[in-house]
Amino acid sequence: MMDPTTFGQLVDEHAAGLALYARQWCAAPEDVVQEAFLRLVRQNKAPDTPVPWLYRVVRNLAISALRASERRKKHEHIAAQRHVDWFLPKEFSALDGQTAAGALRGLPQEEREAITLHLWGGLTFVEVAEVLGSVSSTVHRWYTAGLNRLRERLGVTCPKKN
Repeated sequence: MMDPTTFGQLVDEHAAGLALYARQWCAAPEDVVQEAFLRLVRQNKAPDTPVPWLYRVVRNLAISALRASERRKKHEHIAAQRHVDWFLPKEFSALDGQTAAGALRGLPQEEREAITLHLWGGLTFVEVAEVLGSVSSTVHRWYTAGLNRLRERLGVTCPKKN
């Protein structure tokens, strides 16, 4: 196990360089560096050469973070293609994404979460109720009330179904 003084020196002297090194692969290099230092502390026997060890661990963690980010983006893209547009296309409406996001942020928390989890999360009302610690009828009421508030605030009417 590494003594605290040596560990502190390693952090002070190498954390910034490790973060700079990790930045070439991932968007959150500080998280990767922190995880590498945590792994160092957990070692039963400290590595003989801790600095190269840290760089190797940071490299592996950063590459893993990059791969995870790419997988997440791919899955988000696929999920986004499965859903229809929530708002009318721009040429038919003055509504833009920032305005809609601002109106959504202005809703009461329960309504905002019910809408987000149901529409964008794809959860059923029963599943949303489980997440929020409520019952599906209450969640549905929050969802409906939230949509009505959004329509009112944004001046948007729903297209009529034939």
